[in-house]
Amino acid sequence: MAPNPDLRASDADRDRVAESLREHCAEGRITVDELQERLEAVYAAKTLGQLQEVTSDLPEEDLYQLPVPAAQPKSTASPAVRRSSSDLELQRIRAMWGAWAVVGGINFVIWLILTVQGSGAVYPWWIWVAGPWGALLFLRTVLGRHRDG
Repeated sequence: MAPNPDLRASDADRDRVAESLREHCAEGRITVDELQERLEAVYAAKTLGQLQEVTSDLPEEDLYQLPVPAAQPKSTASPAVRRSSSDLELQRIRAMWGAWAVVGGINFVIWLILTVQGSGAVYPWWIWVAGPWGALLFLRTVLGRHRDG
């Protein structure tokens, strides 16, 4: 239920509207000159109706926080961009390949150090760590794309 516009406005009501106007100015909906004019009107307002008149042409909520309707194209400037499931899957696959590369690299470096310090060739055991894991990741990457697409 909307408040009665004839009710007297409190200092807290005026401060709330003034802060809202500052936010609208920061977002570029009103200019600094308009902000000054509206702030004067806010602090001179005696009723809730007068406060509503000052902000009647401005949205009550931050439009960037509202969901974008399906008919409206998404803006890249919106801070609340939701990722699609394919983007999330791609991010997961990249993370899995990154973990494989780090673990495989560490094992390879350990093997290389042992080979250089040792008197002879050391069996390339790191292949048994990186090989099967890499093969499974490769299958997951290839089959995952075909399944989604």
